Amino acid sequence: MNGVLVLLPIALLLGAIGLAAFFWALRNNQFDDPDGAAARILIDEDEDGDGRA
Repeated sequence: MNGVLVLLPIALLLGAIGLAAFFWALRNNQFDDPDGAAARILIDEDEDGDGRA
């Protein structure tokens, strides 16, 4: 029982730190992909999808 009283607050604290770090990254646009659209133009995809160029 004593282990639970120590480990549970530590686990909750680490979870809260991880959640705060995720929201910080989300707010600071860390998940934007400005190069993705530029690289997608180079991918050769046929328009009708039958596999022929």
